[in-house]
Amino acid sequence: MSLPRQLRNESDYDQLPDDVAVSATIADIEEKRGFSSYYVFVIEVKTKGGGRYMVFRRYRQFYNLHGKLEERYGVGSKNSPFTCTLPILPGKVYVGAKREIAESRITILNTYMKKLLNLPAWFLMDEDVRLFFYQSSFDSEQTPLGLRRLRPRTRRVKSICPQEPGFDRMAAPRAEALFDFTGSTKLELSFKKGDLIYLLSKVNKNWFEGTVRDTTGIFPCAFVNIIKDLPQEEDTVNWLRCYYHGDNFTSIRDISVEEDLSSTPVFQDLMELMRREFGCDDIALNYRDAEGDLIRLLSDEDVLLMVLQCKDRPVFPKHIFPWKLHVTQQDDYTVYNTSPAGYAIPTQTEKGP
Repeated sequence: MSLPRQLRNESDYDQLPDDVAVSATIADIEEKRGFSSYYVFVIEVKTKGGGRYMVFRRYRQFYNLHGKLEERYGVGSKNSPFTCTLPILPGKVYVGAKREIAESRITILNTYMKKLLNLPAWFLMDEDVRLFFYQSSFDSEQTPLGLRRLRPRTRRVKSICPQEPGFDRMAAPRAEALFDFTGSTKLELSFKKGDLIYLLSKVNKNWFEGTVRDTTGIFPCAFVNIIKDLPQEEDTVNWLRCYYHGDNFTSIRDISVEEDLSSTPVFQDLMELMRREFGCDDIALNYRDAEGDLIRLLSDEDVLLMVLQCKDRPVFPKHIFPWKLHVTQQDDYTVYNTSPAGYAIPTQTEKGP
């Protein structure tokens, strides 16, 4: 009898909550551009109760989870009365194209998750395992890009019925089909040229969600002509404001990043981002303290101090980080208002006069 079948016959497995993850498969990878460029694995999770949803995880989240599980349940561990043989996780790779590395990991990570979720029922109740496969509010707000393989953001939407009393045909967002379109999955909406499609949402720049003849699904924007568009959605891109101090000038640049406004970046990621944006390697990163003096950033601790200090500053416009970066030349100490002979790079407790 196979292990999965064995587990499903055990009474302790039957008593597990319905929201416990029992299956997970990587459906796609997506590039994200935060303070550094990275790839996330788009994972479709199935629960014991039959639920399905998407979660987005970086490789380092797999790595961190595995480390905790090895310490807690690995063979020979003294941290728990329960131990088991954990599946093997591929190690970190530091050389090679990021996309190729991510693609090469898909099969191995799928095997890893399958074996992980086939471990005894008590293992599935581990807090870190449950959190890893839990759909957070961040996960639910993401829009998968590979729509032919993935579920759209909106899963349960009532169809629009033009025959219902009070339905305003002229006010409803709608489009006319320019070509026939036959959906390749149950998620996609099939229609004929000339059909009137009522729009429900814009999944991304290339796909709509709509309804025709009491059927709801997603379809490519290129197949329709918009008669009345959906209301303009609020921009959700966050921006990092940077000041670049040249020899005789200062320029301002707002850089878009896919990070939450409350997040704290890693110093090295900030350096790489600024070098890429300004096309210069010999730069230094700084911020202004409450007295208006420039403080040079040298480590993750300095970045954390900058973020904490700026929390009490006046509120910035929406979607702009509350802290700013000042980019200077690495050897330019004049911005600190001190002479080169007596200059010492300002620290958290020391800065130029």
